Amino acid sequence: MNPKSIVKEVGSITQKVISLGLSMDQNFPQIKQNQNGTEVVGWGGDITNISIALKNVSYGDIYNELERSRLFNFKFIDGGLVQIMYTFDNEGLLSHRLAFFPSHNLESYQNDPEIYIKEDLYADILSKSIVPVPIRFDFNRSDELHINVEHAKSHVTFGQYKNCRIPVLGPLSPSSFIDFLLRNFYSTIHKTFSINLDSDIKFDRTITTAEEKILHLNMA
Repeated sequence: MNPKSIVKEVGSITQKVISLGLSMDQNFPQIKQNQNGTEVVGWGGDITNISIALKNVSYGDIYNELERSRLFNFKFIDGGLVQIMYTFDNEGLLSHRLAFFPSHNLESYQNDPEIYIKEDLYADILSKSIVPVPIRFDFNRSDELHINVEHAKSHVTFGQYKNCRIPVLGPLSPSSFIDFLLRNFYSTIHKTFSINLDSDIKFDRTITTAEEKILHLNMA
């Protein structure tokens, strides 16, 4: 597993969401070399200023800054922002950050409702009862950061809750992450287009025995 294989898969995913008309805007993946020797696969442009997503400010402010600064791989047609970032060192995968920031309003729908009408494809995302919940899959190989059960090496966070860290079987491939988003939050689109996101990228399990005994996600 190396940065080039991640770039190839993320590039293929980006082309697919564009071809299906699901992306309003996008940045194709690039590899950047850090001074410490690590290589980061992220979106084109600045990938350093993502700390806004961790600050104690309103979700609307977080979303607006990410959108304004173009800190995303692609922007779904309803405004949802997707971030895919992997960091490698000479031992392999060091960390990843796979995040989804749904739009906090449907301004694009209000401005151009005709783009949503076709075949009721967007029924899943137009309900007035929907509450936008950001999702982030984090992985870090470090044994120093790992706290058994409390801070799994691979975990998912919902809703920006500081201590929400639900263990995950191991690191996720880009395809597994995007399939999770489309299957669960854009299900009509996923079924209509029969979207298939196979991946040759596989990572080792990192979940511990204790973490498997509590509620966790068995996906990788």
